[in-house]
Amino acid sequence: MSSRREFLKVAAGAAAGGVASVAAAATSHGAAGATGPAAEAYGVSAPHGAYDSGSGSMMYMPGHSMIGARTNPPGAPADDQVEYREFDLSFDVAEHELLPGVKFPVFAFNGQVPGPLFRVQENDWIKVNVRNNTEEMHTIHWHGVDLIYTMDGVPMVNQDPIHPDEVFVYRFQARPMGTRFYHCHWSTPLHAMSALHGAFIIDSPNDPIRKQFPYTREYVLALEAFDINFTRKHMNELLKGMKRVNKLMADQQLTPLTHGFFQRYEHFLKAMQDGWRPPYTRGNAEVSQIRPTFFAINGKSFPATIGEHGHLKIRRGEYIRIRLISGSWFQHSMHLHGHQFWVVAEDGNVLPYFKRANTIHVAPGKTFDIIVYGDNPGFWDLHDHNELHTMNNGIYPGGMITMLEYEDMGQPPYVPSFSVNQ
Repeated sequence: MSSRREFLKVAAGAAAGGVASVAAAATSHGAAGATGPAAEAYGVSAPHGAYDSGSGSMMYMPGHSMIGARTNPPGAPADDQVEYREFDLSFDVAEHELLPGVKFPVFAFNGQVPGPLFRVQENDWIKVNVRNNTEEMHTIHWHGVDLIYTMDGVPMVNQDPIHPDEVFVYRFQARPMGTRFYHCHWSTPLHAMSALHGAFIIDSPNDPIRKQFPYTREYVLALEAFDINFTRKHMNELLKGMKRVNKLMADQQLTPLTHGFFQRYEHFLKAMQDGWRPPYTRGNAEVSQIRPTFFAINGKSFPATIGEHGHLKIRRGEYIRIRLISGSWFQHSMHLHGHQFWVVAEDGNVLPYFKRANTIHVAPGKTFDIIVYGDNPGFWDLHDHNELHTMNNGIYPGGMITMLEYEDMGQPPYVPSFSVNQ
């Protein structure tokens, strides 16, 4: 992240006064844009040769400013063509409390961690008015949703980044059904880890899982990892850099080079030959080590997972559904004590057969749905079995721990309290 921060400093100067010369010359790259025999042997060809790279983007228009704009990208039906379900969402900077005594600054959807849970029906038309209340740029990727490509949220691939004080309108049809989620796709390592993620659940009256397991209660668990020291440092420094960039935009002096945007690969090579250096080259880049020391479920670390959010509840003879969403960079091996659950969906999609397990490995970008049957009354841990993820800043127990509680036990012989130092 710091490499991008340094890049903004260097590029801002270049935008105001041309590209500064540097001591190191660019390496010769041969013919611009050539794929070479190795690429051809693997079936790769030059990208979209028939298309005009960068068309549709405001980023290559001299003196452009998106501050205060309302952007309606093309591709989706107009308001009078379909009936939209409309939502409002914002990018905010907030102070978030993971557990008592631990607060840190985050980017957050609507100022909350995780972001608001969307609950829609399959094939609903969705309209989301997204306002950027920060000084940084952002986008939203609707992870696992099959939508119009101009709504997919990948900056400079299907849309321009959303600028400060800009409103961007996403429109798409909610499909297919299942457990989906959304997250920022601009500067993804910092923004997604710094809490810009949320659940997007697409229901269907024809859900085969509900037909086979007639549950009435379900729980959504976003699994998270936070390096709060990294986030504190890099958010503050990044926002300082963006103040300079936003001033360039307000003064109509912002150029594509400020952020390293290029319409074609040969333009990138030409900029290097002219003395511009990308931030990953020696001298600009700083190696950033991200080492999360707090792990969380739905924005809280144990014991706040149970003290503030409470337990997952079940009764004897009841089915419940638990939707696990990875908002983290790490694999989390979620283990439920005292039960063998059914794994019924992966990445939101119903599995062709249901597997019995008591531990499920949730990798980055993945979602899993599990069904639990109430056949063993008690209080049962549900936690990450990578025990490094069940500590708070190196102290066990903490982090990614919650509990399944039977509501119909009468007078249980032992009722849990909790410990924060073992």
